[in-house]
Amino acid sequence: MASARQLMGSRQWRARAMLYACALAMLGMNGCARLGGRSSVVVTPPVSSVAPAEMPRERSLATIVNNELQLGHYSEGEKALRWYLKQHPGDRAAQAMLRQLTADPRQMLGDRWRPHVVQSGDSYSTLATRYLGDPNLFLILARYNNSSNPSMLRVGETLHMPASAKGTSSAPETPPAVPGDDDRGAIAAAPQAIATPATELPAAKARRLQNESVALLDQGHKDQALARLGEALAIEPRLKPVDTKATTLRTQLLGSYHERAIVLYRDQQLEQAIALWNRVLAIDPGYEPAIAYRARARELQHRLKQY
Repeated sequence: MASARQLMGSRQWRARAMLYACALAMLGMNGCARLGGRSSVVVTPPVSSVAPAEMPRERSLATIVNNELQLGHYSEGEKALRWYLKQHPGDRAAQAMLRQLTADPRQMLGDRWRPHVVQSGDSYSTLATRYLGDPNLFLILARYNNSSNPSMLRVGETLHMPASAKGTSSAPETPPAVPGDDDRGAIAAAPQAIATPATELPAAKARRLQNESVALLDQGHKDQALARLGEALAIEPRLKPVDTKATTLRTQLLGSYHERAIVLYRDQQLEQAIALWNRVLAIDPGYEPAIAYRARARELQHRLKQY
């Protein structure tokens, strides 16, 4: 009896595997033919299945600060910093940034603090300049305030500023780091989110985020621009582009969502893939690649449930 159940289970597993293999084969053969002028967003299978953490790509210190630490991606930022320091062991700016990320903020800045009510135009960078004498210390100041996203400040909220004056013993022991030639001044110049009203309406916030995304693109921070536009469209999916730059960014963002959904589809994560295609279609209901692939994923999901 047990062997019969095992045989039945084995047959069901093989049937599911064959079904999925056929679906992937159809994805490769017919994907481009049915998508008209948008076939350029179709991606090829990954060359390697090694996790990104095992094969990190070289990134500048400014990129790590802008795209990871400034957005509160502390774990990813720490990994990127440690990898960067393996390649550039003498980079004092990177060493100082890693220390800000891993040290105890209370030990570095002291337990005594004074309140600061956030005003319009404040950022952790400007506050670090005012209270610590160095805009590059924005990260330790953000962590001192238990911030999970240093790019987010709200007018009217109260922050804790170290009570000791600039240059006292409560300041970090490590002297202000001097960035290397390639990143000289890049950390201080990293885009810092300006404090915004806490009572901002969703539609107004979406428009503001879209404007910020265009500004970030103009500054050469494409990854952050795409992330900021994604935040805007998550609030207001049918938000109208403010100009041609916003339109181009939206096209690139939808393409990246579609590519990620295809990868999820190939990894048999159908629910996540369908959810991502749903997001694409909420923004652009006529996006043909998402329409075609979502239908295919739903059909495969339905057939798999029958086994």
